[in-house]
Parts: sequence; structure tokens; C-alpha cells
Amino acid sequence: MAEENCTTVTEFILLGLSDIPEMKVLLFLVFLLIYAVTVLANLGMVALIQVISQLHTPVYFFHSNLSLVDFGYSSVIVPKVLANILNKDKAISFPACMIQFYLFCTCVVTEVFLLAVMAYDHFVAIFNPLLYMVIMSQKLCAELVSGCYLLASVCALIHLCSALEIPFYRSNVINHFFCDLPPLLSLACSDVTVNKVLLFIMATFNESMTIVIILTSYLFILITILKMRSAEGRRKAFSTCASHLTAIVVFHGTILSIYCRPTSGNGGDADKVATVFYTVVIPMLNPLIYSLRNKDVKEALRKVVSSKMHS
Repeated sequence: MAEENCTTVTEFILLGLSDIPEMKVLLFLVFLLIYAVTVLANLGMVALIQVISQLHTPVYFFHSNLSLVDFGYSSVIVPKVLANILNKDKAISFPACMIQFYLFCTCVVTEVFLLAVMAYDHFVAIFNPLLYMVIMSQKLCAELVSGCYLLASVCALIHLCSALEIPFYRSNVINHFFCDLPPLLSLACSDVTVNKVLLFIMATFNESMTIVIILTSYLFILITILKMRSAEGRRKAFSTCASHLTAIVVFHGTILSIYCRPTSGNGGDADKVATVFYTVVIPMLNPLIYSLRNKDVKEALRKVVSSKMHS
């Protein structure tokens, strides 16, 4: 790369999802609707769990943190996407871009770890229900969730520091709808092999470790379900596990396809479409999949609505 084609960057231009003018209104309305549902569902779930004492259990403690994380990384990305769809100026300053990436990375990695913790929690609840509250003590739950946030923050900080070391870029135009590391690395003038290897190793390690925990937990859950005498109990347990695993497959599948390959960042529009699923769609669906289908949550919602109507 010729040195005269390289320059320092003070701002980036986010190309977004589509440059077709006719698609702007449709994209804006779709993303606005999804984001509105995401905010209402996730913050509503957090509030409901805080208000209803019957939901002050380990499983809902994890659910409330999952909702906070989903709200967090959706809010880091979607408002800027909405603004860029309407505005001709699609610029984002260099510091804002780095902050967006750091917050996004922290939230996503936190969710990766949280899903593994929640799978283990489901395993304990089904495999040993009599000792569930003893094993999943308040202290252990707090330590597990704190560990998820801490490890994710460290991972994000490592990637942020490696990105900040890039001295020059051949362009400031990012072919994406937010500041993610792979498209940033693809614009670097300097050799970023170490950055790409670091991203690949850390993403693959985190994914492999958490997927093993999830699969092992659900394998034992499946064995326990098959031993149940009640056909109705087996049906309900299978339905719950199937919905959980569907969400996990979509979430982890997109992450594996984007970050856990040596050529990460070269997928172009295919990567953008895949990224939409776990940054925009999954945060909207998680409250429904993990909480709103639950009998306890439905009962708690009925109590809240009933009390409001009679107040």
C-alpha cells in the first residue's frame, strides 16, 4: 500500500445497510419498530422481576441481566442506525466509533457468557430441583454474573487497545452499519495480522468454552427429561429447551460465521445481514423466548395489570 494513500482518521463514514433511496423509509420503520419492542420488552422484564417478589429467584436474576445486556447493545447500535438512515451525513467521530465498539463488544461477550451460565442454571433446576436454591445461592449467582461482566470488559478492552494502535487507514468509509472490529481492520494500512489472529483466537476460545458448557448442560437436561414419567411434563420441558436452543443456535451461529474464521471481515453484505440477527433481532426475541413464555412471568404480568386496573 503506497504511503500517500494512508492517512490518520478523525471520523468514519458508516455506509449502513442499503443505499437504495426507496428502502430508507421501510428500513427506518422496521428498525424503529424492532427497537421499540426491544426496549419495552427488556426494560419491562427487568422492572417486572424487580417488582414481583415471586420472581426473586436465580433463574430470573439471570433473565434480568440478559434483558439488561440485550437492551444495552441494541441501544448502542440501533439509534445510530436510525439516524444514519434519515441523515445524509453518516459520519461518526473516531472516539465515538471506538466507544461504540467497546460497549458493543462488552455487551455481546457478556451475553455469550450469560447464556452459558443460564444453561448451567437450567441444568441444576431440572437435574437437582430439591437442592437448586442451595446450589444456586445468592452469592454464587452474583459471582457468576459479575464474572461475565468482568471477563467481557477485559476482552473488549484488549480488542480496543489493539484497534487504537492502528496508526493509518487507507479509507475512512466503513462498509457496515456500526463500528465493528473486522471492517475496521480491513481499512488499516499497517499489518494487522496480529489483530486478526487475536480476534480469531479470543472469539474461538470464548465460543468453544461456552458452547461446550451449553451442550453439556442440555445433554444432561435431555437425559433427565427422558426419565420423566409425565408425558405433559416432558412436552413442556422439551418445548422450553427447544426455544432456548433455537435462540442460542442463531446467536452463536452468526458469531461463529463472522468472528471465528481467519478471513473475518471480508464477508461484506453477507456479514452485515448476519450481524442484524444478533444485534437487532435476537435482543427483541430473547424476552419472549426466555421469559414471557414462562407461566410464572405470565402470572406476574396478570397481577401487575390487575392491580393497575383496580387502583
